[in-house]
Amino acid sequence: MSLIKSISGIRGTIGGKVNDNLTPLDVVKFASAFGTWLQNNKNKKDLTLVIGRDARISGQMVSSLVTATLQGLGINVIDLGLSTTPTVEIMVPELKADGGIILTASHNPKQWNALKLLNENGEFITGENGAEVLALAESEDFNYAEVDDLGKYETRDDAFDIHIQQVLNLEMVDAEAIKSKNFKVVLDAVNSTGGIAIPQLLERLGVEVVKLYCEPTGHFPHNPEPLKEHLGDICELVKKEGADLGIVVDPDVDRLALIDEKGEMFGEEYTLVAVADYLLKNKNGVAISNLSSSRALRDVAKTHNSEYFASAVGEVNVVNLMKEKNAVIGGEGNGGIIYPDSHYGRDSLVGVALFLTHLAKENKTVSELRAGYPAYFMGKKKIELTPEIDVDALLVKVQEEYKNEEISTVDGVKIDFAENWVHLRKSNTEPIIRIYTEAFSQKEADKLGDDMIAKIRSLI
Repeated sequence: MSLIKSISGIRGTIGGKVNDNLTPLDVVKFASAFGTWLQNNKNKKDLTLVIGRDARISGQMVSSLVTATLQGLGINVIDLGLSTTPTVEIMVPELKADGGIILTASHNPKQWNALKLLNENGEFITGENGAEVLALAESEDFNYAEVDDLGKYETRDDAFDIHIQQVLNLEMVDAEAIKSKNFKVVLDAVNSTGGIAIPQLLERLGVEVVKLYCEPTGHFPHNPEPLKEHLGDICELVKKEGADLGIVVDPDVDRLALIDEKGEMFGEEYTLVAVADYLLKNKNGVAISNLSSSRALRDVAKTHNSEYFASAVGEVNVVNLMKEKNAVIGGEGNGGIIYPDSHYGRDSLVGVALFLTHLAKENKTVSELRAGYPAYFMGKKKIELTPEIDVDALLVKVQEEYKNEEISTVDGVKIDFAENWVHLRKSNTEPIIRIYTEAFSQKEADKLGDDMIAKIRSLI
């Protein structure tokens, strides 16, 4: 099985041996490290952390371990119980807490779980801070509280209400316009917490909801990553119900995929494109995505005389560039919407409300809306190399080969051609180069990847 320690948290499969999987001892060690790191970096005695979890089967166990560990350090815990990643992010500053922990493995299958770490702003901690937490975990230099100094524990059951009200209060969300359309929506929440939060939001917006897999049992009825090959059931149900669209979220509700009224995928790359189209139409500004996201966002920004910039891959990198450029909208091509007027985190509730506002105001069907955007197709391939090959030196050779093209080295090597692009990223754990491509047809995108593999082999 697997245990992955990274600067953004700890992720692994439940059960098995310590240090090889996400066992109770690993959970306690990492929670201790984060709590100790906060204590070392805060000039105050009483610290408070907000925690929340998705509905996966191991969630209650992991939550109990984390809660008890933090209390053992003398840290107060506010437990939101079943929640979403964006809800926890919003509640940290709302409750004036010192940080937060989200217990979710996002789109990973049910045997996985993870601890995702937030600062006092409800944003993911920086890479530098994450490295410090990892070092503390390795040293196990923890000092637990004596009995009179144990942390306090309380629960909150109003977090979804607060989150939804914040969404409805956003200036660019027009609830009345949405209500006037009497939309009918099918929702697939993969039996996690989106099945609680999203229907509450939709009902407040006057939308009829047909629920599919909305019981928060943690027994995922299909692979929880919201990709086309996993979503046959909702595509069929949208057509059967005569719905205006389908909405799909992952277990922690930070990724949003859409289905049109014909039961066809809107394309998760285009969730961000559509929301950006609506926002930039009303306010010129900057749009941000990462280097492996669709060029369609750049094209849409141009139509509104707005600027587009690309960050390194990773939500923290997107957020950092958004702050630097004072972006109006940003996110990732995996269906992650980051809207600064709400908060700096991927948020499917915000995404749903903005998309429905856009759909209502355009007075089009979802398929008509999609047809108005540039049609791009993406490919993903990889080339496995022998361990003795210097991958960094190889990427420099590739860069030299294409020096007359537009090249970015912010994250690996991205080559922008006139009508398509290739992005090469090395794996941090094995001798592999991952190759992402985009073109005007799937055949062309795949060929672009194959051609790059051949070019790389010729340079070895």
